[in-house]
This record gives sequence, C-alpha cells and structure tokens, in this order.
Amino acid sequence: MFSFFKKKKPPEAEIVAEVVTEVVADVVPAAPAAPTALLDSPIELHSPAEIAPEIVAKVATVVEATTPVPVPVAPTVAAEAPRADAFVPPSDLAQPQERPKLSWTERLKMGLAKTRDKLGKSLASVFGGGQIDEELYEELETVLLTADMGVDATQHLLKDVRERVSLKGLKDSGELKDALKSSLTDLIQPLEIPLDVSGHKPFILMVAGVNGAGKTTSIGKLAKYFQSQNLSVLLAAGDTFRAAAREQLVVWGERNGVQVIAQASGDAAAVAFDAVNAAKARGIDVVIVDTAGRLPTQLHLMEEIKKVKRVVQKADPTGPHEIMLVLDANTGQNALAQVKSFDDALGLTGLVLTKLDGTAKGGVIAAIAKNRPVPLRFVGVGESIDDLRPFAAKDYIDALFE
Repeated sequence: MFSFFKKKKPPEAEIVAEVVTEVVADVVPAAPAAPTALLDSPIELHSPAEIAPEIVAKVATVVEATTPVPVPVAPTVAAEAPRADAFVPPSDLAQPQERPKLSWTERLKMGLAKTRDKLGKSLASVFGGGQIDEELYEELETVLLTADMGVDATQHLLKDVRERVSLKGLKDSGELKDALKSSLTDLIQPLEIPLDVSGHKPFILMVAGVNGAGKTTSIGKLAKYFQSQNLSVLLAAGDTFRAAAREQLVVWGERNGVQVIAQASGDAAAVAFDAVNAAKARGIDVVIVDTAGRLPTQLHLMEEIKKVKRVVQKADPTGPHEIMLVLDANTGQNALAQVKSFDDALGLTGLVLTKLDGTAKGGVIAAIAKNRPVPLRFVGVGESIDDLRPFAAKDYIDALFE
C-alpha cells in the first residue's frame, strides 16, 4: 500500500550500474558471472560526486574476487599442446620470405584481371565450339560492347573479323579467337608511340585532366620514370585551383628529390612561365607543368588552360612539346568524350590511362583508337611509383586474352 510513495533510485545509480558492468566486463572478460553477483546490491547515490568512489570500490572488489592467483610452473613441465583448431604455419611459411618481384608484363596481367575475367568468360561462351554463324556474331557484338569498346570500335572489329573468316575460310568458332586478337592488335597498335624527349632541352610537358583522374599522382610517377633515364626533372605546381594540390605535388617532389616551382598565390600561367625560365637557367632536361583539373563543360576553365599554353609559348616559342591528358579507366566511354574535348581545345599529343587495375572497362582503349587515335604514352596498373609504364600494344592484348 502506498507503494507509489516509495523513494526511487536516483538516475545516477542506473548509470553507475551500467558503467561498472561495462568496466568489469573489460577487466575480467573470462569470469562474467562474478561481477553480476557482486552488483546485485543496490547503489544508493544522491550526487554525482559520489559516483567515482563507488565505481572504484566495486571494480576493486570484483577484480580481487575474480583474478586468478598465478601458480609457478616448474621448468620441467611440458609445454601445453596446441589446440586442435589452432593455426600452425607450414614449415615454408614459418619464416618471413621476400615477395618475388614481378615483371611489368606480370603486373599488367594482374592489373587487367578484372577486364580479362569479364571479357574472357564472355568470350569463352562464344568460342566454345560450333559453327560460325550470324547468331555467333551477335553474341560477339554483345561481348565487345559490354567490355566498353564502344559502338564504332565494335562495328569495326566485327567487320574486320568477318573479312578474316571469309579470307581464311574459318569454320569453327574456336578459330575466331585468333582472328579477333589479330584484329584488335591492328586497331590499337597505332597508339603505341613512345614519348621522345631528346629533341628539346628543356622538354616542356604540360599535363591536363579532370579532377580525380590521378593527374598529380601520375606527374610524380612520370618524374620517377624520367629520372630512371638519367634525366633531370623540374615540376611546376600549376594546379592553383584545387585545395592542397600544390602541397601534394611538393610531397611528390620530395619523394623523388625533384625541385618544384610553386607560388602561394598566383595563377597557373605565371607558375608555368617561372618554371620554364628556371629550367633554362638550371639546365633541366624535362619540365612537367601541372594544371588545374577541370571538366570539358567548364568553358571558363578550358579558356584558362589555353592561357597556360600561350604563356608557355612566350617563355619558349617551341613549347609545350607535349600536351598530355590523364584519363581514369573507370570512367569508361566518358574517357573518350574527355579526349575529344581536350584535343579540340589544346591539341593533345599524348595520353596516360590510369587505374586499369580497378576496372573491367579496359576496352576503352579500342574506342579511343577508333574515334580519336591520340598516342597512348603510358598506362598505370597500380599505386606503386613504378606502376606507370610506356604502353605496349602486344603486352596489353596478351594480358587481355591470356
């Protein structure tokens, strides 16, 4: 009777009980039953100042009651046998071993694994046997389109494969694979034009690309590549638009031991002008000019990058000697649209295709070769500083089909 007048526990007591339970569970996870029994007694608190002493007393009591007393073990006692489910490393893995260094071809095959798996599984159903007929050509068309080779390149390849089949009198679908491989090689082979920097000193390389394509990272890798050829390099931090872009390029310069021309404030054209003049004064072999990332639809920014090109020409009337666009392979057919827009605005002389290891859309190279055959100078298949190498059509085709 009149139980509703009974004094309730203050809210602090409930909070303390939860906190003590969590603390004790962390301290003594092996004996959860003991803390529960010890916490059955109510905690009567009336002010937050009393919470800490209560917690300390409770936890100390629980730890003392539940902590096992260590028992000395005689040296002669045999070691405890491993549990049945315990992992025992094999003898050849017991000691750390150095990872074998892969060749560039092997890394390219690993990088193109997603594209190869997608294309290979689909082609396996096409080349699985049977007669060459219209239904088979329709299946092949679907496979090429899903590999992101684009409509124009797909139609070109199908027409060329048909001619090869007719010319050689091929009957079995298994023979169609070699015909497709040869046709694709002929299509992308013209893109394999190595970059030659020996004609000018300094050789001025201007790099463009949309945000997120890996432009600044590619510049750092290019610097490392040129250094491996015993060439001196100077970087121009002309991306004054994106936050921390200048600092990012400076870090790459420090990694490679390369000087970086940068300004805390100023436009990209001024940075490029200073970099070219500094390279002339210091006898630098290669100048790499970074520019702000921009979309082809941002017309005012496209005009700004045209200005950078004009200012470079004032510093050196023969430059820039290479205008390179960095593309992200993950963008698929959008990469082709970028090539067209930047080529119309700047007159591209080379491409870099990055992130081939993270996409199943490696077929975009065929689309570029058919619609806008700008030389593909380099491809990237990883995050390592050495994972940017000159493009080789044969290696690419082999990595796709093997």
